[in-house]
Amino acid sequence: MNCYNGKILRINLTSQQISVEDLDLDLAKKYIGGRGLGTKMLMDEIDINVDPLSADNKIIYIAGPLSGTKVSTGTRYMVVTKSPLNNFIASSNSGGIWGSMLKYAGYDAIIVEGRADKPVYLDIEDDQVVIKDASSLWTKTSEETVDILKKDQKNVSVLNIGPAGENLSLMAAVMNDTDRAAGRSGVGAVMGSKNLKAIVVKTNNDKIPTFDEEEFKKVAIESAKMLKDHPVTGGGLPTYGTAVLVNIINSVGSLPTKNWQESEYDKADDVSGETMADTVLVRNGYCHHCTIGCGRVVKMDDKIIGGPEYETLWGFSADADINDLDAIVRANYWCNEMGLDTISTSSTLAAAMELYQRGYITDEDCDGVPLQFGNSEAIIEWVKRIGRGHNDLAKLLAQGSYRLCEHYGVPEYSMSVKKLEIPAYDARGIQGIGLNYATSNRGGCHVRGYTISPEILGAPVQVDRLVTDGKAELVKTFQDLTAAIDSLGLCLFTSFALGADEYAAIYSAATGQKITGAELLEMGDRIYNLERLFNQRAGMTPEEDTLPERLLKDAIKMENEASGGMVSRLDIMLPEYYQARGWVSGFPTEDTLKRLGII
Repeated sequence: MNCYNGKILRINLTSQQISVEDLDLDLAKKYIGGRGLGTKMLMDEIDINVDPLSADNKIIYIAGPLSGTKVSTGTRYMVVTKSPLNNFIASSNSGGIWGSMLKYAGYDAIIVEGRADKPVYLDIEDDQVVIKDASSLWTKTSEETVDILKKDQKNVSVLNIGPAGENLSLMAAVMNDTDRAAGRSGVGAVMGSKNLKAIVVKTNNDKIPTFDEEEFKKVAIESAKMLKDHPVTGGGLPTYGTAVLVNIINSVGSLPTKNWQESEYDKADDVSGETMADTVLVRNGYCHHCTIGCGRVVKMDDKIIGGPEYETLWGFSADADINDLDAIVRANYWCNEMGLDTISTSSTLAAAMELYQRGYITDEDCDGVPLQFGNSEAIIEWVKRIGRGHNDLAKLLAQGSYRLCEHYGVPEYSMSVKKLEIPAYDARGIQGIGLNYATSNRGGCHVRGYTISPEILGAPVQVDRLVTDGKAELVKTFQDLTAAIDSLGLCLFTSFALGADEYAAIYSAATGQKITGAELLEMGDRIYNLERLFNQRAGMTPEEDTLPERLLKDAIKMENEASGGMVSRLDIMLPEYYQARGWVSGFPTEDTLKRLGII
């Protein structure tokens, strides 16, 4: 099929062996690429009960068939591995240009296995692949690493880990192009456990042949126009970035505040997208082949850097009770430099602040920088400390909020699902997103079934955020569509304007495999069920499809006019969701697996 190179690069770091293998195109037809095909490949490659930080785990970097093409946002790639955070499937998504460069160099995926006996990096220039010594790069920040490896070279993209990944933080991200991150599930720790510091891709190629060039050009232009004409992708996101959501979510009383003890932040406008645009914004940031430009490029002292997105702004502001935009910009910068997931890191710090508030963490533990709500210095300094493993508390924080709170005997203060921190949208005031959090295969994740789109933004249609009726089917549909988008190599934000039929038309013109929108959704359904099967075999229990107790039992305060008195009604939605999925007790039945062609 067109848009697939048909080649997988395999690197064994233990033996230093490098080989190139054929891509199984029959599997690609079933699982598309990216997230879907990466999950299938991982399941076929490893013992699912493997220790995620052992040499026997593998890590897969995989693009989608549309990565590198000229359709808008066609550049995404996935990092797929077994998560050290919760032992379940990890597949973290990133933009920038690295995913396109991997395709341009001639590969659909890289499988890394084993463990190097000293720090190394991979140097890939088309068919020339070399394992090189990275000892001098170990301990370097992301920006330092990129600058060194790109020096005096053109057409180069660098993927790397920061000190957090080297120190095996379970919140460690895989960074690329300095400030883009495959952030969630601790994928950076798996890379660090293999002593793999970076992957450099160099190539002068910049074309991916498509099956029907004229038809592909036509559908690419049509989809770009739809994105431009939509009020979210053509208006709100380019103008204010994802931070346009700060005031919107706060206005419906669902902006989690002070580690979710409250649901409104009275200083939200101080850190909003509108305020960013008026103060620190320099220009929009674009991933490769993106027409949206939701990224924020901001000024920090005399540096021009990548700025915070909505979830980062929320985590370091409302969740920590901090309205200091300058401090948030710095905290975001240092997360990127240390190679830390901003959502998990900010949420873990917010949990630590509640532990401090309640006397579990003391001033003596804090080594001069108290972890108290409202302390701007704390979010900057403790990000650095977590990345570097500054002291015992920093090392504990580096393992995420669940292990932190469990250590103090109060795991309920961790606002997480399956040990992964949940972001930025209070599930009590937005019912569908709570069901998505609870059933997400990688844990507390908003981008696996982003029902904020219909529940808040009215795309494609407005639905009532406070009701449970129809939410099971809505969440399933959004999860299936997202699984397909992640596998194609496109950005989730395109789904504000595009639907399954548009994605199917783009894929058909690009690859020559003709599919309908309904068939694309079935492929997404297959991918979602495959991930759930992985988790079942890895030891997941049905009880893990839940939400933090605070969201199920503690109602939003009545003085909150928009959402007062609400709790998540997961008890109603979850059985309906299982029925819609064809699952029993949280897992697919044999009939469901056969219907989808998984077994």
